[in-house]
Amino acid sequence: MIHNISLPPGDFGGPYIDDLFMGRLDPNAHPYFADIAALRVSSHYLIRRDGEVITYVPEDKRAWHAGVSSWQGREKCNDFSIGIELEGADDVPFTEQQYAALEALTREMFSRYGTLPLVGHSDIAPGRKTDPGPYFDWERVRNFAS
Repeated sequence: MIHNISLPPGDFGGPYIDDLFMGRLDPNAHPYFADIAALRVSSHYLIRRDGEVITYVPEDKRAWHAGVSSWQGREKCNDFSIGIELEGADDVPFTEQQYAALEALTREMFSRYGTLPLVGHSDIAPGRKTDPGPYFDWERVRNFAS
């Protein structure tokens, strides 16, 4: 499952995504953080703007990235999906380095599990989530995933 994230929204770099996923986000570090600091949120992977891939949760463990969700009739997508966050936002194109890292990561996962469906957060939580957003190049990703 593909997501996007930036903390604070629209800002890239810095420690705040790590802090959120590790449960140590300081609610006083930015006004936006007061509402999200207590959330239990994680992802299996984060791909930074420069293509660095960070692992937070092993693939065989549940990460808390999907929220209230459903895919092909199955509820609770956290129970059966792998979350990949791209550092970004709905209104910003992703970088070449991110697509290259995403390709390498998905190819490696497919070598272990077989071809898996690639979906966006918006696909499993329509009306509630919009990521990875309109700038995400689904055609490009589906070409390297096939």
